[in-house]
Amino acid sequence: MEDLRLWIVGSIGIDTIETPAEKRAELLGGSVTYACAAASFFTRTGAVGVVGDDFPEAFRARYRQFGIDLAGLQTRKGGTFRWSGVYEADFINRRTLETKLGVFADFTPHLPDPFRNSPFVLLGNINPGLQLHLLEQVRGQPFVAVDTMDLWINIARPDLEQVIRRVDMVTLNDTEARLLTDRHNLLECARAVLAMGPRYVVIKKGEHGAMLFSAQGVALVPAYPVERVADPTGAGDCFAGAFMGFLARTGAARVDEPLLRRALLHGSAVASFGVEAFSTERLEQLTLREIEARVQALRRMSTPGIDAG
Repeated sequence: MEDLRLWIVGSIGIDTIETPAEKRAELLGGSVTYACAAASFFTRTGAVGVVGDDFPEAFRARYRQFGIDLAGLQTRKGGTFRWSGVYEADFINRRTLETKLGVFADFTPHLPDPFRNSPFVLLGNINPGLQLHLLEQVRGQPFVAVDTMDLWINIARPDLEQVIRRVDMVTLNDTEARLLTDRHNLLECARAVLAMGPRYVVIKKGEHGAMLFSAQGVALVPAYPVERVADPTGAGDCFAGAFMGFLARTGAARVDEPLLRRALLHGSAVASFGVEAFSTERLEQLTLREIEARVQALRRMSTPGIDAG
């Protein structure tokens, strides 16, 4: 069996989602779900998370369908994390109706031994104190990315800043970048985050694509223009998972700027597929050939021919 090259930690949930077009309940969700599914197209990926004893066996089967290693999945007595929300007409802004943390409230992650040598790590949405706990369990010097959110910026900034100092890359959206740095201009935000310690910062801008910042400069990738958005939940997690999965697939001895730019395109491509259906339904039907075709389309959009006449 292929060695595990990437593990991802975060939330695993059961969602109820309402969009302007449809309402669906009892959906498989959570940051681990979307990120691991997206990464699985490129490399063998391990999930680190917790579910309750109410977690359906059918959902575990869907993880196995993606080839996700479940050795890091804890099952505890109680309810699985649940979230319900409603999207506004723009499919961007949403309102949370209910959150039930369940067993996620007392989650203490533990890395199975085979995970500890993985060369790539994605620290998804959990308390930064737990992210630090996991970093103490890794061996070697993996390439580590952290994907944070406004909650931890507001309530756990000291631990979050410790995490940022220890990772190679930080990914966050434009709102979170401004909140973290108390700046508005995204270039200034990125410079401020880079000054905290990481080598790279990725700022996600939803339908406007993503920006990669480093000491070498700035790289931009557009979002693929999806004709029909069904459910935007998990788009950022799909982006981060595919980004890290692509890096892990290459087997490169070191991560450099050209490789990261290629990873940006693959992250954007997979995220665009994820929003075309609810939960992981579109990803379950997706092929690597479709991903590569959309990557090429994004590449053409990013570098069109220009008539200087």
